[in-house]
Amino acid sequence: MATAERFEDLDVWAKARRLTKVIYEVTEKSEFARDYGLRDQLRRAAVSVMSNVAEGFERQGDKEFRHFLSLAKGSAGEVRSHLFVALDVGMIEDEQIQYLQKQSEELSRMLSGLIWYLQKSDAEKSAKSKA
Repeated sequence: MATAERFEDLDVWAKARRLTKVIYEVTEKSEFARDYGLRDQLRRAAVSVMSNVAEGFERQGDKEFRHFLSLAKGSAGEVRSHLFVALDVGMIEDEQIQYLQKQSEELSRMLSGLIWYLQKSDAEKSAKSKA
């Protein structure tokens, strides 16, 4: 994996940014415009994903970065959960939910992969230092 110099260089952050943009676009329209609670909670969860990736990266320690990636992954799950509420109460179309769910699931997998990579890297560094 190439070393990123800025959080903006991370594919996972870019994907979170794109998902957040679409969430904002979808929640601007239709029934979301009247349900401030669900709209705002969904938006905050989406923003939280990209914010936690950025904050963890800026802390410049793999252990802390993993912690913030884990928080981001939790927020990605929160996005999916809120989307189900929106679907169940008829605020979002099937086509939109399928796209957004797919994007948020891919984002969760990317976060898991990065967490795994950092854990593996830490384990290798630890093994080398003991040798």
